[in-house]
Amino acid sequence: MTDSDSVIDALTRAAVVHFASARPEEPAMWGTGFFVAPGWVLTCAHVLAPHLRGDLGRVFQLSGSEVNGGEPLNARLDHWLLDGEPAAQSVPVEADLALVRVLDSGVEHECVWLTDRTDHPGGRGVVQGYRPRADRRAVRWKATARINGFDDDYGMRFVPEAEFPKGGSGSPVLDVHTGSVVGVLKSRRAGRDGGMAIAATALRRFGPVYQRLMAAHDRWHGQSPKITGHNWIERQHQLPGAGVHTGGDQWSPRDRREALALLSSVPPPDGIRPVAELAKKARGSVAAPPGQLPPHAWRDGHGLLYEAGRPVAAIAALHYLQLVVEYERDRGGDPAALADWVAHRLQDVSRIVHTVVTQASLPPGIGRPAGPPGLSRLGVRYPRLGDGSAIVIVELEPVADAVAPRFYWRVRVDDGHDLNEPLHEEQHGDGVPPERLVRRLRGPLAEVFASVDSPGTPAPLEVALPADHFDTAVHRWQLTEMARLHHPAYIGVRRMVVLRDITRRGEPDAVWVRRWREMERSGALTAVRTPPPRQVPRARHFEEMGPSAVPVLCRPAGSGVGRRAMRMALDAGYGVALWHTDGHPDHGCTDFCERLHDGAARFLEQAADPLELPDRLRRIRDDISGSRNGGHWAEGVALLYDDPDRPLPGDGGGPVDSP
Repeated sequence: MTDSDSVIDALTRAAVVHFASARPEEPAMWGTGFFVAPGWVLTCAHVLAPHLRGDLGRVFQLSGSEVNGGEPLNARLDHWLLDGEPAAQSVPVEADLALVRVLDSGVEHECVWLTDRTDHPGGRGVVQGYRPRADRRAVRWKATARINGFDDDYGMRFVPEAEFPKGGSGSPVLDVHTGSVVGVLKSRRAGRDGGMAIAATALRRFGPVYQRLMAAHDRWHGQSPKITGHNWIERQHQLPGAGVHTGGDQWSPRDRREALALLSSVPPPDGIRPVAELAKKARGSVAAPPGQLPPHAWRDGHGLLYEAGRPVAAIAALHYLQLVVEYERDRGGDPAALADWVAHRLQDVSRIVHTVVTQASLPPGIGRPAGPPGLSRLGVRYPRLGDGSAIVIVELEPVADAVAPRFYWRVRVDDGHDLNEPLHEEQHGDGVPPERLVRRLRGPLAEVFASVDSPGTPAPLEVALPADHFDTAVHRWQLTEMARLHHPAYIGVRRMVVLRDITRRGEPDAVWVRRWREMERSGALTAVRTPPPRQVPRARHFEEMGPSAVPVLCRPAGSGVGRRAMRMALDAGYGVALWHTDGHPDHGCTDFCERLHDGAARFLEQAADPLELPDRLRRIRDDISGSRNGGHWAEGVALLYDDPDRPLPGDGGGPVDSP
């Protein structure tokens, strides 16, 4: 097949629009976009950026030959993936999407069908949009080109066989095999390049906005005509990508449309992990093929059920939908409409499919626990090796010979399996200065947390860095610039946050292991003021402390007396310590120091064992955040929690990049 279905081609054309200024003296068109849901238009961020610089709330116009009788509509930028206002003309492919909202109400229009699949398409694509004429009027254009290459997660390359005109950026890319829009045209050919498009899966980077957008998309298509043949789904039945669609044990485009429309009414999942785990179980406990992007919405889980381009089997799809029903019931919801539809659809399947679906149960670790295991009086116990819990680890390595402090970084997950494979990292170039670390880590950490967090139980965060930088107040990091009122932005309030010594890599030394074992057997922990009042720190102070002792510093650990004390504590094998990151008077301790030592002593005495400490401190931080008590003894306190049973992987001993 070299071209798209004629009806789908017309439906795509009806959804396409072009942008221009609302000022009559600026008639030139900016670029192209297309409707994806009622009132929502998708385009490239770089199409709008030059015109909205300095005024992101500017009202502009969009027009389409088959929208509102060809009359312009007022519109405004709703969201884009850019971080603020870009200074450069070039926008990275993963950030080059923008969502526009139509301000005029009651306008009827066509919406494209966006793919629910995660894997990249390959083969023939049809692109159509608008281009400016010599008299600056916008005219329609269309091109057919083959997708034959991919750039990282979101870039799709075309064979250099079609010319994409200026103004075409933001046009939809239609996969003729499935009759679905799979991407957004980004750039024209340059040199021998055939041009590039942005995969539709990049929409997932909008987070909660993506979930709302796709719910509106799926509801709109779910209400479209089902018999006339003049809609996306009925025409997709006639395409090779639809497979067999006679009902029964086959899963048809009609089934998909109704299922996704019903899923759009189910509240969003609690992160990525529930979707991935339910899809995995529906696939017979077989993980999706490698290279799949993390699923953010229930429809994304349906997209994980495809196998190498083949249509979804009814047994997998119905099993997945029933698991979503069980998940929503488990968290107190009532997905009656979805449950009723699944029950009705099961009347058409074979007995084995009916049995598998009706006996569906949530996979281990998904849903609310049956009882209180994991709770220890007032807190959640910290994960231990082999208990199946996931811990997110950020490693910060200082750049050698840098004039001012700069770091290389990597993000790992310790889930009891392969810790040696970083999920994200930056290990080259000049590194990242301390003041920019949070901004650089926001995206990677948000993605990883969404993958491993369990409902109501955020995964702990461990930050491994040199002792000289232990005063980095990680618990005050904010991974979102704007938090919801009921969701504090500070990471140390929402999840357990501890520090580790990055020099303790590989096989733990005997001194560290011995002191940790003695601490585990000692029972209640004891706070020891470090160094003793009116004394300088000495190695014997740490070597002579009892097995239950925890060093407590009322001063920073990265400079002066505190730096020397912390180095001695680490040399003596201590895996747990507390210190104040916010400075210390030059001329001795004050009343605040006494409050800190008294509070730390009570904090340690109330813990049955070290496993309770990280969550107990998180709860105190939560109380501080709620009461806005800036003078609390624990507001600036950091916790070293360095378990030798879970050492950081060795660095391999190879060469390290440096400027």
